[in-house]
Amino acid sequence: MTKRIVDKDHLQYVSTLSCMICGARKQIQVHHLLKPYDGMRGLSMRAGDNNVVPLCFQHHTELHTKFGNEEMFFIHHGYFAGTGRQVAKNLWESRTMHDDEVDDGLPF
Repeated sequence: MTKRIVDKDHLQYVSTLSCMICGARKQIQVHHLLKPYDGMRGLSMRAGDNNVVPLCFQHHTELHTKFGNEEMFFIHHGYFAGTGRQVAKNLWESRTMHDDEVDDGLPF
């Protein structure tokens, strides 16, 4: 069994990005995907730190309270169902970039 990835530096980096829904720069929270791109999530466990996206407080709350389903949340906001997984994967794969420079947006 593969261990859950824990990477506090990556979480810190993602929390500095804009909300992927509205572009807000304040009150950014790191959302651990309910359906991770790599399929690693056990029962009653959150996804690894490689499966995160930036959401403002409002959108993070909306996702969990109004939708509870990431795919429907992203579709509601004009994205395709797998957008969260793709963004999280892009952020994780580009993590070496943020070690040397600060980025104002999402790398996609």
